[in-house]
Amino acid sequence: MNSPDPNEPLPVMAKADAQAWAQQMTEYMAQSAGITLDTDSVTPFFSNCEGKNGEVAADGRYTLAYDVTSTLSRPQQVDAIRKIKAGLEKDGFTVTSYRETWQEQPNVLLYAKHDEGRYFIDVSSGVATDRLTFSVATRCLMPPSASSTAQH
Repeated sequence: MNSPDPNEPLPVMAKADAQAWAQQMTEYMAQSAGITLDTDSVTPFFSNCEGKNGEVAADGRYTLAYDVTSTLSRPQQVDAIRKIKAGLEKDGFTVTSYRETWQEQPNVLLYAKHDEGRYFIDVSSGVATDRLTFSVATRCLMPPSASSTAQH
């Protein structure tokens, strides 16, 4: 799998566009599994990108962590995670961790990275819960206003 070059320019994307993309990604995963997302559970979290030593650039670069849940019985979660895994692999994601059970009980977990190394996916259930959580995280993104300022 390719990791982005740390010296390449950051992808440029407005926060609203990043959030819309994350929403589309979670909806795509839910559709591939034939389940419905609880739109009231959506939690987008934007944070500043930090350097190796905790430094934060003043140009507005950011990351997004986007979470949404679905109600699904534990036995149905196994079938759903299999469908999501197949769809992600077909679309250029590499599954980095996967399980269907834990201590002989349905307890799904899937971590995947896009092969470009820019997007990270996490689909998981908690122990003894009927909630399936979909998470999308980005690497650092540059807002359009900062990139146009940097080019002048």
